[in-house]
Amino acid sequence: MKKSTSIHKNKNVVTREIEDETILIPIFKTAEEMNYIYSLNKAAAWVWKMIDGRKTLGEIKSMIIGQFDATPQEVESEIRVLLGDLEKIKAIIID
Repeated sequence: MKKSTSIHKNKNVVTREIEDETILIPIFKTAEEMNYIYSLNKAAAWVWKMIDGRKTLGEIKSMIIGQFDATPQEVESEIRVLLGDLEKIKAIIID
């Protein structure tokens, strides 16, 4: 993915924060369509909050490096996995 890549949340996935846990819940028409509830760890929840459709992937990566104690290589690897997972469950749309 390029640094200029735009990321949007799927409007059919809602977020709930319960205690210290961030949970993604899909909104579907039938129970058969609902096959996941996704729980985010602290870093993933922080990235999820940064995804607003306006920030680019590069901006989000820079913010992560500033917020967490991680190297650019670690951030690149971890965000690739996270965004891949979120895209696979249709929680995000990548342009």
